[in-house]
Amino acid sequence: MTPDSFEPPPPRLLRRQDFSQFIHVLQNLGFRILGPVLSNGAIQWDEITRVEDLPIGLKDQQRPGTYRLEPDSSTRYFNIVHGPQSLKPLVFAPRETLLVLDRNGKTFSAKETVPEIPRTAVLGVRGCDLAGLGIQDQIFLKGPYPDSYYQQRRESLFLIAVNCTRALETCFCASMGTGPKAQEGYDLSLTEDDEGFTIEAGSASGLKVLEQLPCSVASEDRIQQDEEQIAACAASQTRTIPHASLPHGLYDAHDHARWDEVAARCLACTNCTMVCPTCFCHGVEETPSLDHQQSEHARVWDSCFTSDHGYIHGKNFRPTTKDRYRMWLTHKLGSWIDQFGMSGCVGCGRCITWCPVGIDLTEEVHALCQPTP
Repeated sequence: MTPDSFEPPPPRLLRRQDFSQFIHVLQNLGFRILGPVLSNGAIQWDEITRVEDLPIGLKDQQRPGTYRLEPDSSTRYFNIVHGPQSLKPLVFAPRETLLVLDRNGKTFSAKETVPEIPRTAVLGVRGCDLAGLGIQDQIFLKGPYPDSYYQQRRESLFLIAVNCTRALETCFCASMGTGPKAQEGYDLSLTEDDEGFTIEAGSASGLKVLEQLPCSVASEDRIQQDEEQIAACAASQTRTIPHASLPHGLYDAHDHARWDEVAARCLACTNCTMVCPTCFCHGVEETPSLDHQQSEHARVWDSCFTSDHGYIHGKNFRPTTKDRYRMWLTHKLGSWIDQFGMSGCVGCGRCITWCPVGIDLTEEVHALCQPTP
């Protein structure tokens, strides 16, 4: 977290040929480094130890229901925008044992299993994902009972953002005010061009790393060039969210015919909630040992699209796909604002890309918030 008293120094310039020293400095400080790595046909967070582990020579093309990696002549290290993973699985684990229960005769003992997480530098974080992490922080850390499991993982992270100079067809972070430039929550941020990187420190920890790099002060021309690239990236985005109509536009659309149309396409597969940086639904599972002497109490990701999510004793109060999609979209873009004081969407566009039938959240909310003829 960035202290209020931190005063960032002027941006620095790191040459491309010196970027390997950046990785060495992080390693020497004891960080495990995660970065965007090609795995099973997609970009995922994985450990990197050298520059060559990054997906150099590739770029992603994303459209509704479509994700493709293509060869690219660019030598840039971060020409991939993002894959299916946000920062969410790094702090809110998809499955995590919370307690282990041991039987002892006619009684039992319970032992909490607090995770041991190494210091982790995440290289290549986008502005939309930093915004998503900020929302998760509010959910898991800001209330009267902070989640110690989330907190342990969160405090281990050193976040290195990359400002976007290329947008995907599915991106709408500019409409949400979360990008393309990283706004806050980073330790270091990078803006890449063909020659190298402009680096800005966002925390005292980030400055400690920056001071160990062979950098020069970035010129005003270079800073202006970066701003122009980022502005062009924002201008290239065509999808928007009608903020002036929210949240009440979705409340008023409760009986809109559009819900039936989208429900006829929706597979209730849960992909949109799994890739969303801010969805936080979860359940618990009890897994007993075969000898019934021990049991694990685990938290696992859940989704409001599953049939069990709306089940209470004797009744399912969201029995249809229409009910579930309406609840998800109305919460994400409507009641989330009333609940948390902000939207639950950060404009990353992953729910559009990874929906098997290409349902577009932005298209749906525009249609629903239009006055009914």
